[in-house]
Amino acid sequence: MTRALVIVDIQNDYFPGGALPLSGSVEAGQKASEVLAHFRKTEQPIVHIQHIQQDSDASFFVAGSVGVEIHELVRPLDSETHFVKHTPNAFSGTELLQHLRDLNVDDLVVVGMMTHMCIDSTVRAAFDYGFSVDLVGEACATYEQTYSGITLPAEVIHATFLAALDGTFATVRTVKEVTTDGK
Repeated sequence: MTRALVIVDIQNDYFPGGALPLSGSVEAGQKASEVLAHFRKTEQPIVHIQHIQQDSDASFFVAGSVGVEIHELVRPLDSETHFVKHTPNAFSGTELLQHLRDLNVDDLVVVGMMTHMCIDSTVRAAFDYGFSVDLVGEACATYEQTYSGITLPAEVIHATFLAALDGTFATVRTVKEVTTDGK
């Protein structure tokens, strides 16, 4: 099996001081950085995904802003693949699928932000394309949301989406599991 790391939307706007700070973004970014270091050390393929909004009224991920830049914790090296997307699903409108197929990748490790949006969309699409996915839950983050007058804490949103993905669309794993399992 050929394995690749896909880092989704770990961008400045999701961190403290950004336009849309997420709960636990610093901690998740640090965990993603650990996974990235492992993939660099073991010379496995790495793909960075960056979301840039196309809507002129966008409040975050605005082209040319500091907030749209990939966070320093996981900033790509020049030798690493980088795709820009404009929708939640990292496969939609990008060359991600073709790139992974060209490398004969069949196993993905996914980290990133936001758990309930781009991570959910990307992991489900990866499953539909036939990839085996290890989702590093502790290397993902989201924010609290309100629905029908009920405020749901970020931890509940995060856990709910991980639980929904685990077992069918992905296997939710820890940093330790994806960096020490011999893969």
